[in-house]
Amino acid sequence: MAVSKFVMASLTNCRPLTCAATATASSYQERLVPHPPDLIKWVRREGGFVHQAIKISQDGTNGLGLIASHDIPKGSQLIVLPDSIPLKFGAEDGVDEAHSVLVKLAQKIPDELWAMKLGLKLLQERARVNSFWWPYISNLPQTYSVPIFFQGEDIKNLQYAPLLYQVNRRCRFLLDFEQEVKRAVENLKQNDHPFGRQDVDASSLGWSMSAVSSRAFRLYGKKLPDGTCIDAPMMLPLIDMCNHAFNPNAQIIQEQDAGSAKMLIKAETPIKQNDAILLNYGCLNNDLFLLDYGFVIPSNPYDCIELKYDGAFLDAASVAAGVSSPKFSSPAPWQQQFLSQLNLDGEAANLKVTLGGQELVDGRLLAALRVLLASDMEMVRKHDMDTLKCLSADAPLGIANEVAAYRTIIALCVIALEHFPTKIMEDESSLKQGVSASTELAIQFRIQKKSVIIDVMRDLTRRAKSLLSKDTTACQG
Repeated sequence: MAVSKFVMASLTNCRPLTCAATATASSYQERLVPHPPDLIKWVRREGGFVHQAIKISQDGTNGLGLIASHDIPKGSQLIVLPDSIPLKFGAEDGVDEAHSVLVKLAQKIPDELWAMKLGLKLLQERARVNSFWWPYISNLPQTYSVPIFFQGEDIKNLQYAPLLYQVNRRCRFLLDFEQEVKRAVENLKQNDHPFGRQDVDASSLGWSMSAVSSRAFRLYGKKLPDGTCIDAPMMLPLIDMCNHAFNPNAQIIQEQDAGSAKMLIKAETPIKQNDAILLNYGCLNNDLFLLDYGFVIPSNPYDCIELKYDGAFLDAASVAAGVSSPKFSSPAPWQQQFLSQLNLDGEAANLKVTLGGQELVDGRLLAALRVLLASDMEMVRKHDMDTLKCLSADAPLGIANEVAAYRTIIALCVIALEHFPTKIMEDESSLKQGVSASTELAIQFRIQKKSVIIDVMRDLTRRAKSLLSKDTTACQG
């Protein structure tokens, strides 16, 4: 298809996407154009407020971020954006044919990939000549370090089946959605084409989805007649340059005045000179941090591993742990009733359980093990389900039962570790040899997963020893 002069003009405001799979660590920090407009000046010019101490700077290994050029007192407003600055997308936001095409395409995107819906709007504005948001878009990263842009070998290097599934699923979606987009725009006139007749492929769709997933905030959108508000993702220029911390020094606030809304961030603590401005992206595990944001948090207190509840697998683990008379694959009818209540048995059962994180052991898994390792139905029925699911409960079914449950989980951990092709020492040795940016991320991710498993084993071993010590003391007394 011939490229018109109009399209060529739009390309002056749009650089071809660089595939992150071949990018170096430094290229993740390159912006879409070499010398983008001053984002702080743009926000101020469009009616926003930026504290005089706020500067854009390299934030260590986290890339570009916001820092304080001098001390900022607690409670200070750092950035305020009027409602006109955030980039949003909704069915009511436009009336032309191009917008209608985007709305129809967005309806074909699954809800869990919500970032792609706003990503369509982002691509449209990137392609549009003289877009209001160009000063913002031109400051976005040229590449993203999320796994959908990893080379095949680095996707394998993750070594963790649940994440591999999610990465492959997103890649398949992008390839399929590329064809969906091409069919939707192939016969459109120039003025009706949402992307200025530029070719939109899986790479550009992946770029826009990654830009949104790593930067957008899910805040209140349109207010309904009953007073409730629709949850709406939006990109907040400049605010979205704040990096992450579980203990942030700033907080985002959405204020609604008469007929208008504004987004702002305030200093939650005193901020010292040269400190980064940090927001909490959420209490997420490393799967989500890597999938959506492109980084891994060492010793993440919310990281966990995902397992499938399987009776035969648990039988093997209990035998390996030296637990007598395992009944996981052939529970008694009364035990099966408990499994059904835990939604671990039946046609609609949810068999996904986790280890690690704040809970340490998934409550449903712990309750199932306690019940299946018990022989006294009446003793089990004396306890409510919440007690059976609680790790902090003091051996509700007896010390022997509790220790057997812990040993079975420890054996599960050993089996889970054996599923990783490499050990932590080998991973650390690989990092010292020097690897690509994406390989380094993949190795860091799998190290953290193995560390979660080891931490669970250590914690449960300590708990088992403590219980046995109490039991011995009681017997001697």
